[in-house]
Amino acid sequence: MKLTQEKIVESLKTVIHPETGNNIVDSGILTDMTINGNEINITLLFQKPTDPFINSIKRSINAVLNDDFGKNITINITTKVQTKQNKKEDPENEGIPGVKNIIAVASGKGGVGKSTVTVNLALSLAQKGYKVAVIDADIFGPSIPKMFGIEDAKPSGTVENGNDYIIPVEKYGIKILSVGFFVDPKDATIWRGPMATNVLRQLMLQAKWGEIDYMLVDTPPGTSDIHLTLVQSVPVTGVVVVSTPQQVAIADARKGIAMFRAKGIEVPVLGLVENMSWFTPAELPENKYYIFGKEGVEKLAEETDTKILSHIPIVQSVCESGDSGYPIALQTNTIEGKAFENLATNFIKAVEERNSILPPTKQVKVN
Repeated sequence: MKLTQEKIVESLKTVIHPETGNNIVDSGILTDMTINGNEINITLLFQKPTDPFINSIKRSINAVLNDDFGKNITINITTKVQTKQNKKEDPENEGIPGVKNIIAVASGKGGVGKSTVTVNLALSLAQKGYKVAVIDADIFGPSIPKMFGIEDAKPSGTVENGNDYIIPVEKYGIKILSVGFFVDPKDATIWRGPMATNVLRQLMLQAKWGEIDYMLVDTPPGTSDIHLTLVQSVPVTGVVVVSTPQQVAIADARKGIAMFRAKGIEVPVLGLVENMSWFTPAELPENKYYIFGKEGVEKLAEETDTKILSHIPIVQSVCESGDSGYPIALQTNTIEGKAFENLATNFIKAVEERNSILPPTKQVKVN
């Protein structure tokens, strides 16, 4: 049978979503389809990332098209998910135009892998079809450019209506801005607080971000002017807190949770990520050695009524991939890659749950 759009659409009308009982064409799941020789490119849009029938529908599409048009065709299927937008309540709470969810990634203590979690979570979300941005708000120790392998990148600019805007750098389909793009990495950044906070505002508010589903803001360790500037400048949807199992890290993570939940700030804590949960040698992938302790973050989650989004093991390849600019989440068949994919799935659920039951977070007002 000759490949035509009409015939392919007719074939796809026989693919039924088991839960709704409707075919993928009339129900709007099929959003785009193109033909390039013997190659068929299909885009599917699902209402939720947890739809249990995504894979079975993809298999059904392959089976139907192979039956109708033969085995010599190539079928490329892209899946996307409808994102629930954190709608704004008033003009004073507009946030960043086009950005649906602004998420702070925080830690009480330095060295717990917060930037590693930010980068790999961003990649895992992008691999699921979401539009993702990363802001490196660690003004005095920016590491995001190195982890993306774009240390020499220089953002361009544009002028619209007499206003100057920064064009974010793109890598792996993610839009990125960092103070590291504007300073010499060999020099120490010696700025007073107002200078640092002004730079953060510029990165967020004077950039052309376009449509973004999730903007991840990699914040500095601890509780500082940067965190206050963030919640004062934009309505933050929620925060993800990263900690290792060590008691000293957990104590500082507890302070971080308290800051975001403090009266007047009140940013929802979406969940905890336990990084460096255990050590797994490459030659013994089934072995787990709890070198930093065990169940510390579980106790913190219970104490603060917070869920754990994921446990990330400590493996040498995680560090090496970050240093090389090729983050481990790109290696989806590895233990670490699967851990970050699991984090992304749980993160999406947490954001959607937050947006469905809580009103939008408002910017913190300074009296």
